[in-house]
Amino acid sequence: MDTSHFPLLRILADGEFHPGRRLAQTLSLSGAGVRNLVKRIEALDLRVFKVRGRGYRLAEALDLLEADVVVARLKAISPGLCAEVLDECPSTNTVLADRASAGAPHGAVLVCEHQSAGRGRRGNSWVSAVGGSLTFSVLWRFPGGAGTLGGLSLAVAVAAAKALERLGTGGVTVKWPNDLYCEERKLGGILIELSGDALGPSAAVVGVGINVRLDPSTREGIGRPATDMASHSNTVPTRSAVLVGLLESIAAALEQFSLEGFAPFREEWLQRHAWQGRQVALSQADRRVAEGRVVGVAEDGALMLASSKGIERFHSGELSLRAK
Repeated sequence: MDTSHFPLLRILADGEFHPGRRLAQTLSLSGAGVRNLVKRIEALDLRVFKVRGRGYRLAEALDLLEADVVVARLKAISPGLCAEVLDECPSTNTVLADRASAGAPHGAVLVCEHQSAGRGRRGNSWVSAVGGSLTFSVLWRFPGGAGTLGGLSLAVAVAAAKALERLGTGGVTVKWPNDLYCEERKLGGILIELSGDALGPSAAVVGVGINVRLDPSTREGIGRPATDMASHSNTVPTRSAVLVGLLESIAAALEQFSLEGFAPFREEWLQRHAWQGRQVALSQADRRVAEGRVVGVAEDGALMLASSKGIERFHSGELSLRAK
């Protein structure tokens, strides 16, 4: 992908004016070349002001990732992880899954400033904002088959929630099977894609998306109630610090899950469950298959519903709240 506009974006990220002539000299471009890159930056839903005699500036300063800082801090606290920060890609899960098939190592991490085709569960799109969201994926290899990985997304959700609270975001809850919530609004999501042999070994690409700071237009584009860390924090650390904190917590959880499964995460997941005890409907393939009260999750992460048929267990599906 052509990411030639990102060097200019990094210069403008401070929110200050930069004279066009100086930008052209720094980037070895003509004035027209700078203007073309500005148009590409604006295509990322970022506003750029141009004032004669002063130059270009972003409407607001942008918190871009510091790749060197992320790599160095991870090396110190989670040496089993090896991170790469991309300017742009279609989807970190898609790219890392391809790399996994080609033999990418256990613990590989792919982070992206801008996802052009971010994905959620069941083919849904994942909307993110440059400088305002975090999107990353982790490759984790397991000795067992996919059947041993029940509850993996729930364990990752617990790890992410704990990390976000350590970083100052209060009241983080979880929603089965893969969402992070604050005050009934979606804060983030997890997308896990599995590959490998039925009896093992297997590999999981663990994709995570977190809303750090969302502007009104991004919220509107999400199309459902959403929130961000900034709305539930006194101060928000840099996105680089948030990324490192999340990766440290998630890597530790993946290591523990590989040894003990979902069991050690179950109680805390239940304590954080936003819809525990509530009346819900569960759909699969856009067809409603059950209604009932959420009573918890089983030892393998299956949802447990109290319905007219008794206690039913489901390993997949989408939940929606129902009126009492």
